[in-house]
Amino acid sequence: MSKILIIDDEKVIRATLREILEYEKYIVTEAQDGEEGLAKLQEDDFDLVLCDVKMPKMDGIEVLEKAKALEKSPQFIMISAHGSIETAVEATKKGAFDFIPKPPDLNRLLLTVRNALEKKELVTETKVLKKKLSKKLDMVGESAAIHQVKETIEKVAPTDARVLITGPNGTGKELVAHWVHAKSNRSSQPFVAVNCAAIPSELIESELFGHEKGAFTSAHKQRQGKFEQAQGGTLFLDEIGDMSLSAQSKVLRALQENLINRVGSDKDIKVDVRVLAATNKDLKKEIEENRFREDLYHRLSVILIQVPALKERKDDIPLLVNKFLDDLSQENGDARKSFSKAALAKLQEYPWTGNIRELRNVVERLVILGEPEISLEDIKKYADY
Repeated sequence: MSKILIIDDEKVIRATLREILEYEKYIVTEAQDGEEGLAKLQEDDFDLVLCDVKMPKMDGIEVLEKAKALEKSPQFIMISAHGSIETAVEATKKGAFDFIPKPPDLNRLLLTVRNALEKKELVTETKVLKKKLSKKLDMVGESAAIHQVKETIEKVAPTDARVLITGPNGTGKELVAHWVHAKSNRSSQPFVAVNCAAIPSELIESELFGHEKGAFTSAHKQRQGKFEQAQGGTLFLDEIGDMSLSAQSKVLRALQENLINRVGSDKDIKVDVRVLAATNKDLKKEIEENRFREDLYHRLSVILIQVPALKERKDDIPLLVNKFLDDLSQENGDARKSFSKAALAKLQEYPWTGNIRELRNVVERLVILGEPEISLEDIKKYADY
């Protein structure tokens, strides 16, 4: 049940609100002035506060300001018999969910309380999801090779420099791109990823730049491309070595002039996007064979980050295995399994041509088929090369 704190210097108002809210099965606590209310907020966790504006010792706006600075800040509904548009606007700017005049209309009060509590729940869920996502995207490893990658990210992320991320398939190039975005000044804006190898060459331009209605047979309506979707944020072009030369020339213009055209339109659209790119190909060799534009390469590779293959960081395998065990346990709701020392040592002997992606798949297979403590015998039976 949701916990609600009523802060009001009028005893009759507190009693009336308590009766209404307790009838709706809320847990209600009272405070007779701003100072007492703030003290209760510091002592206990509340989901919602109904707070009078005009009170002795400390007014409601001050309580609201100080409460918003607390680690766990509840939603606030301000109430006042002396309400004005100016007061309501000020309260909203300070972070209040809504402003209700006294005496409150019962239906409006209950609707506002429900809406405020729903918002509180959504905010809490969003924080939990972000925390889970952040943990899922954690870059695990203590090897010298991965430390070098982390150090480069720390230096380049706060800038707007374009980054070209190279390395074999399955090494975590998209994870590096996520980290660059998360540590940048654009972290609150969209991160949009495009796998250039997965999109047919005839559709890549529409995917990146959008199209106008009727631009081609199946273009039944106008559509924004990935550049526009990433406005203000980061666009990650994965496997850019597989992009057609035609699309490369348009990407080059977007990087040079910060302008794009939708397919079927000559109208320039200004974009503010940081571009990160990744490839498992040798782009210099691709340039020599006229499959990749040299001028685009130099635009993209202001900073180069080489992601090491797993065989170059085998000391990180036990740490990666533990992370995958945690992830799989949470995803499946099962008891967490473990690996014996001999089993982990055996995993460190393998070449891992599929890199981290292959390691994770093998760990998942062993979790499904192996014993609670995965042994050397389990490795030989289910994962041996």
